[in-house]
Amino acid sequence: MARKFFGTDGVRGTANIYPMTAEMALRIGAAVGRYFRNDGTNQHRVVIGKDTRLSGYMFENALTAGLTSTGMNVFLLGPVPTPAVGLLTTSLRADLGVMISASHNPADDNGIKFFGPDGFKLSDEVELELEKLIESGVEPAQAPNIGRAQRIDDGRFRYIERVKSSLPRDLPLRGVKVVIDCANGAAYRAAPEALWELGAEVITVGVTPNGYNINENCGSTSPRTAQETVVAHGADVGICLDGDADRVMIIDEKGKVADGDQIMGLLASQWAEQGRLKGGALVATVMSNLGLERFLDSKGLRLERTAVGDRYVVEAMRKGGFNLGGEQSGHIVMTDYATTGDGLMAGLQFLAAMVESGHKASELAQVFETVPQMLKNVRYGNGQTPLDEASVKSAIADAEAALVGHGRLLIRKSGTEPLVRVMAECEDAQLLERTVDSVVDAVQAAVS
Repeated sequence: MARKFFGTDGVRGTANIYPMTAEMALRIGAAVGRYFRNDGTNQHRVVIGKDTRLSGYMFENALTAGLTSTGMNVFLLGPVPTPAVGLLTTSLRADLGVMISASHNPADDNGIKFFGPDGFKLSDEVELELEKLIESGVEPAQAPNIGRAQRIDDGRFRYIERVKSSLPRDLPLRGVKVVIDCANGAAYRAAPEALWELGAEVITVGVTPNGYNINENCGSTSPRTAQETVVAHGADVGICLDGDADRVMIIDEKGKVADGDQIMGLLASQWAEQGRLKGGALVATVMSNLGLERFLDSKGLRLERTAVGDRYVVEAMRKGGFNLGGEQSGHIVMTDYATTGDGLMAGLQFLAAMVESGHKASELAQVFETVPQMLKNVRYGNGQTPLDEASVKSAIADAEAALVGHGRLLIRKSGTEPLVRVMAECEDAQLLERTVDSVVDAVQAAVS
């Protein structure tokens, strides 16, 4: 059954345009509250965090109204990273965690994603049940059973302590000069504070949010400013987070960016050498580069691939007993420390590798040669289904046939935006460009 509201990571869209309206947030809050408050008692809790988007105030209030109307007691964390919500959901013995964020998207977008009582994101099955409740509506609680809402002032500090605990106590960062780019987002205070407390010399980028500038020319999707800052200040390394701090890109001392695949490759090989990598495998999505797979194979390790979306990575990790996974986009999931992707923790693991080995960032950040990869996006309008068009299917079939024995092709709809993503890998650059463009042209023709 297709989901109407939920994408690969919660509900997401442009603020004040359906489904991301205050009215819908109220309905979503009531539906989720009813689902998780299912035993009639008045002891149920939910924690709500948000990033720095202006619309976060609106959605925070609407969700709180919906949740308390069904008897849920709400703890408001304010701006905190997404992984902090997963952490504090379990720490506060809550039934539910809610993060208001559109992650790496522009400021006009926003989203709502949920964590269960175990701190992990909800399954497809639960989201389908929630969609039924959102559409049908729910009965509110009786007046004496309405929930309460209160602020939690130390959520950020609790998260910082948890982040610091992921680094061995005998591994100080004294003498390490770090540029931290917080994307004017949720970690704009937590990340610099954690690094400073661990002893690093901290240079900040993207720490002046104003409600409109989240991810704007900064952060993991726009690392140029951080790259320039690393080089200008002679920093040892740069850590670029996205708007809700569950993604990371690493910048070496020369200003070169390492994506999630390179970071995962480094950590997997090091953890395997240290006997820390469970199951002899790394879990990543179909988007991860073929070069990563070849690198792991050379180390006697496996790459377990999943559908796109960090929650599918986590589901596979939990099912297979693995403790390291993530996405090329920079979600790095380390279930020994966190229940979801945590950009800051992943950055600390990279710093630990630098300190322990004595190597420069540039010697650790490119552990394998990537296979040339090309990704192009085509935007489509409401109601359009370009992948169902016969002309598009034919173009895809022809491209797949051309790549047999030379590479691979992946076509998918984005789960967070109205985009068709066309990705291919091939060591023949001309064949790579030709096959991608042939599919892109067909999709564009179908939506024009």
